[in-house]
Amino acid sequence: MELTISDDFSLPKIAESGQCFRIRRFDDGTYRFITEGHILYIRELSRGRFEADCTPEEWDAVWSPYFDLGRNYAEIRASIPESDTYMRQAAEAGRGIRILRQSPWETLVAFIISQRKSIPAIQGAVELLSERYGEALTTQRETVRVFPHPEQMTAADAEALVACKLGYRTPYVLDAICRASAGTLDLTEIADCDDAELLERLRTVNGVGNKIANCVALFAYGRTALAPVDTWISKVIRSEYGGVNPFPAYGDAAGIMQQYVFYHALKHKREL
Repeated sequence: MELTISDDFSLPKIAESGQCFRIRRFDDGTYRFITEGHILYIRELSRGRFEADCTPEEWDAVWSPYFDLGRNYAEIRASIPESDTYMRQAAEAGRGIRILRQSPWETLVAFIISQRKSIPAIQGAVELLSERYGEALTTQRETVRVFPHPEQMTAADAEALVACKLGYRTPYVLDAICRASAGTLDLTEIADCDDAELLERLRTVNGVGNKIANCVALFAYGRTALAPVDTWISKVIRSEYGGVNPFPAYGDAAGIMQQYVFYHALKHKREL
């Protein structure tokens, strides 16, 4: 199907934004996204015009919410005050990024793995878990293993997870599997919690601190008032804001601003 997206929407910037680790770009400019057993192939035909390999019904039910298309990001960018010159610069650099509404389970595991790992290393570990435990889905382009549900990973032991390049994060992922499969951490039920309680419940998993909990809340539950602070964001706060965190001032758009800044920081590593 063909569709028009008038708001900010950049496939390459979304793919490079560091919030999702299974996006693939093909040589013809097509991007692949996977969520909860759904696979989308999408490419830009011309400015704002896209070709998506799905039905209109699937787009409306799955992919429009996934890309947060009910929110106007251009208006959010325009709301940045002129006095915040760095944020305006970062938002312009990151224009087209959107906060993806991903699988809570996959996001939790991926960000546990992300500790002290580069993005390519995270991607590799997530792919290994999918290959070892996930269900195979065949499309016209490829056969893909979707990220496994907790129940599919209950047979995993430390040796198997270490083989998937999890390293010292292995016991953390084992604890997450145990809690999620037993229902002591119900990732569906906690969607009804307010931000503070959601973060608290996520932090019950061994190895999940404030940064990972905030990432899961933002990238899986759409809690855009939360802005995770990692190494790169910390550097920006120190170098550009005199050590004062600027994100809370942006209210419900704080997490969106964080993504603009994170993307901009990655593109200007040497300056930081």
